[in-house]
Amino acid sequence: MIHIMEPWLDHQEIDLVMDCLKSGWISSQGKYIAEFEEAFSGFCGSRFGVATSNGTTALHLALLTLGIGPGDEVIVPALSFIASANVVVYTGARPVFVDVDEKTWTINPFLIRPLITEHTKAIIPVHLYGHPADMGPIMKLAEEYRLWVIEDAAEAHGAEYKGHKVGALGHIGCFSFYGNKIISTGEGGMITTDNSEWVEKARMLRDHGMSKEKKYWHPILGYNFRMTNIQAAIGLGQMNKIEKIIAQKRRVAQIYSRGLTGVKGIVLPPEETWAKNVFWLYSILISPETNKKRDDLIEYLNQFLVESRPLFFPIPNMPFYAVEDHFPTAQKISEQGISLPSGSALTPEQINYIIELIKQFFAG
Repeated sequence: MIHIMEPWLDHQEIDLVMDCLKSGWISSQGKYIAEFEEAFSGFCGSRFGVATSNGTTALHLALLTLGIGPGDEVIVPALSFIASANVVVYTGARPVFVDVDEKTWTINPFLIRPLITEHTKAIIPVHLYGHPADMGPIMKLAEEYRLWVIEDAAEAHGAEYKGHKVGALGHIGCFSFYGNKIISTGEGGMITTDNSEWVEKARMLRDHGMSKEKKYWHPILGYNFRMTNIQAAIGLGQMNKIEKIIAQKRRVAQIYSRGLTGVKGIVLPPEETWAKNVFWLYSILISPETNKKRDDLIEYLNQFLVESRPLFFPIPNMPFYAVEDHFPTAQKISEQGISLPSGSALTPEQINYIIELIKQFFAG
């Protein structure tokens, strides 16, 4: 089976994990936590990083740090993994959904203004499938209305907006290190920011609200959102080759795009002139101009041991979030989208094999 994604792990991670095991510091204390926070936040161009147990807790922690809670509203794109909305509900706030842009598949910044109310406190732009959101107009709106911007960069480590890496464009960036992400710690996440006061608050919140000065004294309600030292050791090993991983991801995308250009009915993934897409998953759309169906292609590829996946459902389609509003672009991309194997270790031969299968499917 050619899988959708596999992490690139080698002796670097093994050596660091073995050192961690020998040290005995295998839980949420140990030198690798701080080293990983410093390495990753520096890579993003942020002053500080706060490691967390996963990408969802990174988003949740960011909202808590900014004091968002009951009665507040947070702007969220209609097309994303459901965690982008769930974390808002966890705080007691309400997610307000915005349709996405047809060119970038990310939140449409020009649809946000009419949805801002006196209760709006933040915007969560999602850098979907590795392509950055159009952050310029979003940050202008945020400044005008005094809103916080929390980047959901779970799928976009190293992606760039006008030459600047995501995660350092808004007020807080949030990342996931799940097993299928650009770099992985198995499970894990991180928030990035330049605000030292937020960092202190976030570190306190992630450790049960415990005082830094007084052991086992908990002046505020906190959470167990901590990353382990073992996970951080894996993360440091990943950081040693993150640029190579991103370069490989873009190489995989180039081979796909070269082979699929001109195939009638296929819309290639976006990359705006101002963007660097890291192609977390190489995702294409099957346009209505062909009589071929996305789900049929998934089944066809599976017969040849090639794993593929549909894109996310629009979050407002979920029973818990059901609303009367319609989000046509999110619906279209969701219904037509398919993600192809995108691992950085894919060989040109494997990619070309998949391309030929897709061409056969459309020719049949």
